[in-house]
Amino acid sequence: MTKISLLLGALLAPTLAFATTLELPADARLEVQVIEPLVLDAETPERDDVLLRPVADGSGSHQVPDYCVMVGDARLDGGRIRLTTDSVTCIDAEAGDSHIYSGEISAAAYGSDGDFGIDACQNGRCELSPEHGFELQLASDLVIEEQANPSEQINIERRQANGEGVANPIPADAPDPDAD
Repeated sequence: MTKISLLLGALLAPTLAFATTLELPADARLEVQVIEPLVLDAETPERDDVLLRPVADGSGSHQVPDYCVMVGDARLDGGRIRLTTDSVTCIDAEAGDSHIYSGEISAAAYGSDGDFGIDACQNGRCELSPEHGFELQLASDLVIEEQANPSEQINIERRQANGEGVANPIPADAPDPDAD
């Protein structure tokens, strides 16, 4: 499975343009959570392809909607989990239309103390549960153009077909099998 096949999402934010381009400024902070528990220790000091999702109404400087997923890598470093991201996919589904944005994101996790890395370690074992929120801070501007959405195109064709054509066929006249 590719990283892209694992990602979905949508975006709303005060300074976010969400039309043909998804944009967030450098230093934007997003509150996120891991999707599956993350455990790091001396035997497993790193993990790649960690999936993250936004926290609904999170405390970051910007909000990303429920339908965004980020992929990152986690490493143990000095008693903290150092987590950085490299890709994001979002789906914005407003008014029956959906827009897909997928691209690269450069962001790093910060703990509630504001320091780089998440302080989630005890006795050499570091653990993040899906309930544990933390902030990602973007290292650079995020600018991603809208991607083609085949599902949306099919839905548009169905709405325009008005019962004609392959997109929305109407059964041909046929005898009623129950009629005598």
